[in-house]
Amino acid sequence: MPTPPPRRSHDLVHLLTRAERLAARRLQAALEEHGCSLDAWRVLSLLSDGEGHPMTAVAEAAFLPPATLTKLVDHLVDQNLVHRRIDPLDRRRILAHLTPRGETYWRRVDREVRTRWPALGDGDEELLRGLLLRLADALDGAAALPESSV
Repeated sequence: MPTPPPRRSHDLVHLLTRAERLAARRLQAALEEHGCSLDAWRVLSLLSDGEGHPMTAVAEAAFLPPATLTKLVDHLVDQNLVHRRIDPLDRRRILAHLTPRGETYWRRVDREVRTRWPALGDGDEELLRGLLLRLADALDGAAALPESSV
């Protein structure tokens, strides 16, 4: 008797993991053409708002430990894509910003990523964004509760 093909799990965690890995693979393909890593793209994406962000916020947004982020930002500084400035409101903090060259580079890379990203259409992207935000908030809230409350 032939072995039936393995069934894809419709478990939510499995689907989220599969979607994340497929998305990362697609992003990496677009980014590699520009010599940009996924971690660098996350940093540049955050800094593209022009606000300047403290390194702790950049580490959190890029899902990187502080030491790894420091090395990555050092590399981006060496490439003249990012610069650091002392926060004028709190001189103990350092803010990261895109340089003009970094802004140009970001726009080029972002255009490539958007070109390769599949369109969901009919409001599905906003629906998915809303559902993922709700899930992340619920998981974040559950993590903040004591174990006996969960």
